[in-house]
This record gives sequence, C-alpha cells and structure tokens, in this order.
Amino acid sequence: MSRAQLALRVSDLEASITFYSKLFGTEPAKRREGYANFAIAEPPLKLVLIEGEAGQDTRLDHLGVEVESTDQVTAATSRLKDAGLATFEENDTSCCYALQDKVWVHGPGREPWEVYVVKADADTLGESADPDAAGDGCCTGQATEDTAAGRGHD
Repeated sequence: MSRAQLALRVSDLEASITFYSKLFGTEPAKRREGYANFAIAEPPLKLVLIEGEAGQDTRLDHLGVEVESTDQVTAATSRLKDAGLATFEENDTSCCYALQDKVWVHGPGREPWEVYVVKADADTLGESADPDAAGDGCCTGQATEDTAAGRGHD
C-alpha cells in the first residue's frame, strides 16, 4: 500500500504532537529528538513533524509518496524522467531515522516531492540511521539547487 506523506516543520514539537494526536485519534508511530511521525491508517497518510526554529510558524517542509519497495522507487524514477521531470536520486540514505531509497522532484512552485521506501528503521539499524550522524539534515526536501532549478541528476 502506498500512502501520501506530509512533512511539516514546526516550532513547538510537543504541542504539534498533542494537536495531531487529537486530530487523527492516534499517537505517533515514531518519536526521536526533534522528530515524530504518525502512520495514519484512515486516511492513508504519513504525517512527519520536524522541529524547526522556536517562534516560527509551521511550514511545509516537503511532500512525499511512501511505497513498499525499491523496485517501486526505481519505476517511479523512470516514469518521472520519461515525463521530462528533473530528478535527484538518493539510495541507501539515512533520513528520518531510517535507511531509505528515494527520488526527488520539484513542482512548478518549487515544492519538493519525494517517492521513497523505508528499507530499515533506526530501531533495527541502531544509531547508523541517525540523520545527525550523517550531517545531512533530515528530510530537508532541498536535494540540490540544480533540482529546484529544473536541472536533473541521474
């Protein structure tokens, strides 16, 4: 089953967790320092909360489609390239406390979208899936300036 992902950058993570727990009637599926996600069954949605700067309004960080396999990420990559969209691929990347394969594209308003599969969770991998360990900034949705400008990468 695929599901849409909405990632928000929030200034008050605890207040946001409380609000979204009430809104969707469920607790987070995963909580880490500065991060939480909800795996909502109905409607099928992965809601990701990423702690941002204190005092800032909540903003869209990125959008995504979670799929079940690397083959589906590969198929999406081919389909997006064939459609003439600039893509940026990340394989075996540590993001959101998990090991993932993904492809990024940007919409006409520069909104970042990812198609991704979670290959292994940090609970399985230990600290190796900690995004701070890689220093790459978790799920920024800003793969590269070239991608945002419409120049793709293979």
